[in-house]
Amino acid sequence: MSRKIKGLGIEVIAILLTILIFWIPFYFVVVNALKDKKESSLLNLAWPSTIHLWDNLKEVITARDYMLLRAFYNSTLLTVISITVLILVCAMAGFVMQRRNDRATPWLNFLVLSGLIIPPAIVPTIWVLNGIGLFKTLPGLVLVEVALGFPFGVLLYKGFMSGIPREVDEAAVVDGSSGFGLFYRIILPLLQPVTATIIVTSSVGIFNDFTNPLYFFPGAKNATVQLTLYNFQSQFVTQWNLLFMNILLITLPPLVLFIFFNKKIVAGMTAGSVKG
Repeated sequence: MSRKIKGLGIEVIAILLTILIFWIPFYFVVVNALKDKKESSLLNLAWPSTIHLWDNLKEVITARDYMLLRAFYNSTLLTVISITVLILVCAMAGFVMQRRNDRATPWLNFLVLSGLIIPPAIVPTIWVLNGIGLFKTLPGLVLVEVALGFPFGVLLYKGFMSGIPREVDEAAVVDGSSGFGLFYRIILPLLQPVTATIIVTSSVGIFNDFTNPLYFFPGAKNATVQLTLYNFQSQFVTQWNLLFMNILLITLPPLVLFIFFNKKIVAGMTAGSVKG
């Protein structure tokens, strides 16, 4: 009986912490997004006396010649291309690293783990991108996003693929399949659980990325959703109602994606850890 009471107490504490850490800040954003300029400047949790949902929404969307719509397009395009490249590169690298067993394997594992430990350097990255003509371009930013997500993705794929028997590879080779045919027709379809995990987690990170577009993809026409927050902030005046409405709009897509695919994330992470 005491164990049940203890378990119930832990669950209650966990729920209260969730409310405190996530739902109260989210409620704060929502209520201030519904207020007018004067009420939102108070920055409190009080419900607005009058709701200005459509007025704030219209003003945020039309601000700076519909910059938010361009930003949604840029962020969506960046996310889709980056995720596609990331999945293909990480899956192939994880397959080779899991199946390969020679003197170079420990060094490859070390380099991948180093990518999780060593922080990215802004200035050298700009220098490299500028040298190859990809600075201030979408392909250059895609390469940066892929490079940052590469170590995590490779480790997940490698751990998951350890549970796929080598007999599958041998049977495909006996049937005359090439290396690329083996990977794309047989191995890649088996990686759907971990692929779903990488799609959701990496999509949220790339879509909400602020630093990399700011440094590597500057320009008003290249703005991503997070950079539109500057539209309603200045040194002297901040339009809090419009700022919170902007935050609400750019938060909803990743939030909906995370809610609907939450079970797939857990399943992919668990499968990868167990099989690894």
